[in-house]
Amino acid sequence: MDAERLAGWEREYESVLRALSDPEVLSDQNRLREASRRHKDLEALVGVGRKLQQAEDDVETAREMLTDASGDDRELIRVELEGAEGQVEALGDQLRLLLLPRDPNDGRNVIIELRGAEGGEEANLFARDLYEMYQRYAERRGFKLEVLSSDPSDRDGLNEITFVVKGEDAWQRFKHEGGTHRVQRVPVTESQGRIHTSAATVTVLPEAEEADVHIDPNDLRVDVFRSSGPGGQSVNTTDSAVRITHIPTGLVVSMQDEKSQIQNRARAMVVLRARLLKAEQDRVAAEQSEQRRSQVGGGGRSEKIRTYNFKENRVTDHRIRLTLHKLDRVLDGEIDELVDALLDDERDRQIEAGGAAAAGE
Repeated sequence: MDAERLAGWEREYESVLRALSDPEVLSDQNRLREASRRHKDLEALVGVGRKLQQAEDDVETAREMLTDASGDDRELIRVELEGAEGQVEALGDQLRLLLLPRDPNDGRNVIIELRGAEGGEEANLFARDLYEMYQRYAERRGFKLEVLSSDPSDRDGLNEITFVVKGEDAWQRFKHEGGTHRVQRVPVTESQGRIHTSAATVTVLPEAEEADVHIDPNDLRVDVFRSSGPGGQSVNTTDSAVRITHIPTGLVVSMQDEKSQIQNRARAMVVLRARLLKAEQDRVAAEQSEQRRSQVGGGGRSEKIRTYNFKENRVTDHRIRLTLHKLDRVLDGEIDELVDALLDDERDRQIEAGGAAAAGE
């Protein structure tokens, strides 16, 4: 363990601790959030760094003792040396993982937009299944889920739904869900028992704070209209629904679930900020490297990332070639095995990319 490097982390850690007790930082949500994130990172780095330094010292001491030992003492010291060397290796691996580039959106809440796609009403019914899967998963993880807007279909499916999931690890646990999810099953509308293939799209966005994205009010066109339900039926008799168009980008966000125009506008701005932040992050990522993608395998919505086969009780994630024969449990919100595998794959690719970069130096 490089002593100077560890000393640098320790100095920065003490500095961050002081910042977290500074009234100016405590009163600024953005500075406080960044300081809290850095505190968490440094706490882990310093902790592992100190353990690694101690383990390396133990190895050096054991080697010195081994040269002068004999008989039973030599065997005992050799066992201690092997244990210390194993600890150095394990702690070194742990430190390398901590030093991997951090996702800038870690710690953020996540906004998910879910829509029925190919397959008509069956796609809308599948969209509801996916929403309920995420709802149950959020409950299992202790996250808070809040629906921002929803558009039910005629047969109790979902044309689309937008919701926010709040929790410290929400972005990390949901970020790889973006893409096209495909379902293979016999639709309720199928009279001859034939299996159909339908799809729903999932868009995953990091929630943005107002300070993260500057929006000029002059760049917005705000239209108000009367809310409507399935089939065009009136939901309320006032013009409370809001449609916001961001003129420079052409992004459009509509909200109508709340009875208050002010509330619908506030919710629409939350989604608009998230879309603009994601668009800017994608632009920067594309400039840095054509090979880099914000989601596993590119994450494009035209790309089928996962298939849910009801007949075989099977779910397959095509990006990592993982198949689980427990679709019923997955739809009940037990998706940690899929999420963890995707995170492991992301980590492995980061390690591989780091090794390739080091080899090219």
